[in-house]
Amino acid sequence: MTVPQNTQMLLRWLKLCPKTFILSQNFPNPFNPTTTIEYSIPEQGYVTLKVYDMTGSEVANLVEGVMESGFYSINFAALNIAGGNYLYKLVWNNSVIVKKMLYLP
Repeated sequence: MTVPQNTQMLLRWLKLCPKTFILSQNFPNPFNPTTTIEYSIPEQGYVTLKVYDMTGSEVANLVEGVMESGFYSINFAALNIAGGNYLYKLVWNNSVIVKKMLYLP
């Protein structure tokens, strides 16, 4: 059986499109001095990814803007910040996910 070319392209596209809004745990964790944060968004939308210290002060703005549906990976380098626990928050349209990470200098 032969699958038409446009059907093959559609199947590949469906495999690459995320179905849910996900923020993965950073890795490695704990980290020194860099870590990777992965996330997915199921539809185009306005996205921010920010890092906060435990007092709620923003220490890094990693992503801000309109993004297409897809899987994303970003590296965070802990430069000029103290060791300790940090929160990273992903916002997409009206959805929010927050996770914790540990920086060991």
